Amino acid sequence: MIGGRKQAEPAERVGGAPIRVAMLGCGTVGGEVVRLLREQATDLAARVGAPVELVGVAVRRPHRHPELGELLTTDASALVTRPDLDVVVEVIGGIEPVRTWLLEALKAGKSVVTANKALLAEDGAALAEAADSSGADLYYEASVAGAIPLLRPLRESLAGDRITRVAGIVNGTTNFILSSMAASGASYADALDEATRLGYAEADPSADVDGYDAASKAAILASLAFHTRVTAADVHCEGIRDVSAVDIAAARRLGCVIKLLAICERTGDPESVSARVYPAMIPAVHPLAAVDGAFNAVFVEAEAAGQLMFYGQGAGGAPTASAVLGDLVAVARNLVVGGRGPRESTYASLPVRPMGSVPTRYHVSLDVADRAGVLATISGAFAAQGVSIAAVRQTGGDGTSARLVVVTHVAPEAALAATVRELARLEIVNGVESVLRVEELGRKGVAG
Repeated sequence: MIGGRKQAEPAERVGGAPIRVAMLGCGTVGGEVVRLLREQATDLAARVGAPVELVGVAVRRPHRHPELGELLTTDASALVTRPDLDVVVEVIGGIEPVRTWLLEALKAGKSVVTANKALLAEDGAALAEAADSSGADLYYEASVAGAIPLLRPLRESLAGDRITRVAGIVNGTTNFILSSMAASGASYADALDEATRLGYAEADPSADVDGYDAASKAAILASLAFHTRVTAADVHCEGIRDVSAVDIAAARRLGCVIKLLAICERTGDPESVSARVYPAMIPAVHPLAAVDGAFNAVFVEAEAAGQLMFYGQGAGGAPTASAVLGDLVAVARNLVVGGRGPRESTYASLPVRPMGSVPTRYHVSLDVADRAGVLATISGAFAAQGVSIAAVRQTGGDGTSARLVVVTHVAPEAALAATVRELARLEIVNGVESVLRVEELGRKGVAG
């Protein structure tokens, strides 16, 4: 929720004048928003203090929405700048032309409610500045974790605290795939096929499985939690395509599970922000480890409040529409009383820490020659980069090759990555089979 609204005249709403709303998009989420606006019209009016009236819906293919009749238009630009309009609700997604339309609306003084994580992560600053300039509200609870109330607690409920870490599962598609692999021993490809068949994965799942969706959400979370502008380009991003059934089994042997995590934290001295997305092993006893299927959960750590966990439906038409309606009610209330919502807070302006200097741990699986001296050579490669080994385990061994698993202590990412590159060059290493990070999310914010 960034942006603010200039003091409105309370007299504008005397007599219950309606809050007039336009929508951009009417797909899975938009259709649910329309349904809820109609079915809950009486309750919404009571909660807001004035009727909430839908006055237009911009879509590309009007013939697909005959039930909306005269509300339909294909001219989004004209709709969002209507002089009688109060609020624009955007559920289309993507960057352009949506950015242009929302900037037009904000500059015209129309408040905006959006679920557009990609746009907010790429250019939320421009939207915030336009909202500030005109006095409009900009709310976006639905952009991260669907129905889960998360952004408002970060921005408002924890405003008196110092947040040190926000880490969690913010993509339901990848969580479903990894959960399916853990439960059945399925391969990544088979689990993806199941997710597609059940509607959890798109025909092109790249945004989800390659981590881009989670990276956009991580940028939004880091920006709010640390009062610093963080964009998707600042977020280190890796997906789950290379996670195998062997990796899942290896995690289980260590008492861990593998999850695609978005991790945002304050780090270092001088202070900085780290924002990253990648699959990682986490202890099976951590609350996030029990989050299965398409659900989302975010673990927040703050100095005074301690550890908090937010859990629920992270996607889907009705859950996301719930978050959109919550924002719409908040914006409408501000209009009724002549108030305004929270503005963007970027006072900290912390630098984003390069991924190479972020401390982490590695779980490295190697196919090595089965002969004397191999372990010493492998240990030497780690030692040369200043990386300490926590545990080593060997399986197999037929006189030709063996499988060697190395778990490290905490070290800078750059040193660990350099070690893996060196291992791959060794004559005794037949192949680096997998590299996964190991996260201990309950520890205090990392310094260094």
